[in-house]
Amino acid sequence: MSKNLSVLLLLAAALLEAGGDWLVRKGIHTLSWQRAGWFAIGAVVLFVYGWTVNRPPWNFGELLGLYVVFFFLAAQAISYFLLKEPMRGPVVAGGLLIMGGGLVIFLSK
Repeated sequence: MSKNLSVLLLLAAALLEAGGDWLVRKGIHTLSWQRAGWFAIGAVVLFVYGWTVNRPPWNFGELLGLYVVFFFLAAQAISYFLLKEPMRGPVVAGGLLIMGGGLVIFLSK
C-alpha cells in the first residue's frame, strides 16, 4: 500500500471516528424514541472507523501517532461547523503541537 493511500485511509478513519462520536452524542441528546436509531448508525460508523484505521500496514504506534493529527482536525471541524463551538487559543496552540508531532512521524516514514 502506498504512503499516500495510507494517509488518505487515516484521514477517512478520522472523519469516521469523529462523525461516529457526533452521532452517538446526538443520540444522547435526542428524544428517547430516536435514540436507538442514532446509536445504531453511530455504532456502524465507529465499526467502519476501526476497520479503516487498521488497514495501513504500518507499525501500530506510528500509525496512531499520525492518526491523532487527523482525528484532532476532524474533531475540531465538527465542533466548529456542526456544533457551532468557537475555537479557543489553547486548543489551537495544542493542535499546532499535535500537528508538529504528526509531521515528524510522517517524514520519518
